[in-house]
Amino acid sequence: MPASVLIIEDEPSVSELLSVNLQYAGYYPIQSHDAHSATALLAEVLPDLIVLDWMLPGTSGLVFLRRLRTNDRTKGIPVIMLTARVDEDDLVNGLEAGADDYVAKPFSPKELIARIKAVLRRQPVALDSGAVSISGLTLDPETRRVHAHHNGSDVPVRLGPTEFKLLHFFMSRPERVHSRSLVVEQVWGNHSIIGERTVDVHIKRLRAALKPVGYGGIIETIRGSGYMLSRSQSAQHLGTAA
Repeated sequence: MPASVLIIEDEPSVSELLSVNLQYAGYYPIQSHDAHSATALLAEVLPDLIVLDWMLPGTSGLVFLRRLRTNDRTKGIPVIMLTARVDEDDLVNGLEAGADDYVAKPFSPKELIARIKAVLRRQPVALDSGAVSISGLTLDPETRRVHAHHNGSDVPVRLGPTEFKLLHFFMSRPERVHSRSLVVEQVWGNHSIIGERTVDVHIKRLRAALKPVGYGGIIETIRGSGYMLSRSQSAQHLGTAA
């Protein structure tokens, strides 16, 4: 049975172009022109992947994506954002909201099909499901919570979904140097087309979130190699706190 792809795009010509190319590539396309009709469709059937335009009438694609990711029924559906917004901040916002990939308009249908294939081929990264704790910093995958021992008490740390996955990856493999390409593969998936620059942006966000509780330096930059979670940085934090 061919994989189904829900196209949420308000421009009929673009939607039809995508539909024709998807059919030619062996997929089963479903068309929707706004968030409201897409929500009704998703109540009846779940597609294998969604191609989502950012600029939709009424509810934006970004808001709609956030709704998908907070709904237990739809949170696991891969989503490729399709948009004319190409600033780095827009890219990061789309990925932070839970997009699996990002294609800028104007686009090549062949490139989009290649990215759809890549996203559908991805294998989920297997990380330990148990809580991980390093020198007072604890991450629990079951509850999706992070807290830090800071000034004598446990303080919750608020992280976005990507920063949470990054921290989980590094805490599961401390004192190892990981290249940016390896981080992309392990956090975003084996066939991700995410650029390595995106890793730097999310590492910066992770550090900013950890800094107020004294763990901003726990992820070290290893010049020319990548990143590493350092236990010594945690030890320095505990020594300072004490």
